[in-house]
Amino acid sequence: MSELVVALDYPGADEALSMAGRLRGSGVWVKVGLELFTATGPDLIDRLKDMDFRVFLDMKFFDIPNTVRGAVRSGVRHGVDMLNIHLMGGERMARAAVEGLREGAMETGPRPLLLGVTVLTSMAQEDLSAGFGSLDDTVRQLAVSGHAWGLDGVVCSGHEVAEIKKSCGKSYFCLTPGIRPHVAGDDQRRTMTPGEAVKAGSDFLVVGRPITGAEDPARAAREILEAMRVAE
Repeated sequence: MSELVVALDYPGADEALSMAGRLRGSGVWVKVGLELFTATGPDLIDRLKDMDFRVFLDMKFFDIPNTVRGAVRSGVRHGVDMLNIHLMGGERMARAAVEGLREGAMETGPRPLLLGVTVLTSMAQEDLSAGFGSLDDTVRQLAVSGHAWGLDGVVCSGHEVAEIKKSCGKSYFCLTPGIRPHVAGDDQRRTMTPGEAVKAGSDFLVVGRPITGAEDPARAAREILEAMRVAE
């Protein structure tokens, strides 16, 4: 069954841990992104792991290969269950990330999933710079490259999942941000409902404000999990 990942998009640890407490025991993953990690550092990951959450470190590492190798290794040492790089960094960077993953897992035991970001779900065709082809082709080419470079899957829109699975195999994970129970007017462009994403083949669905902004976040998460279950 597809997994639900709740985005803890907060400016500090107190808010993030408070929300995590309200979601504890619901069976969801939690996502720690750039803003939260920059504010709190890796200590927050340790605290979330102590609460028995599976943690997705969403940093989209994109730097010279040796730097990314070390960053991934450090993430693994803190017990994250999934993390990502940006595939625009190219083959040498991606393979260095895979090596950092291996090194970290040798020290800690379990090997987390390493995903590659293709094109942000906030972007549409007109946002791509000159020289890129169609958005769909760009996503597919990056996904195929990530598969060849040893990654476990990609971060992509639900609209691209079917083609990626066709090109890379059903075991290649697809994590889909921009999940909205209803149409929303925010900064995401290529969105889907939970049921649509599951039917498309998404393995992980990332949901933020529809859960964290709800009066009862645990109930909102349960409703989305039920919609996912029905769509299986």
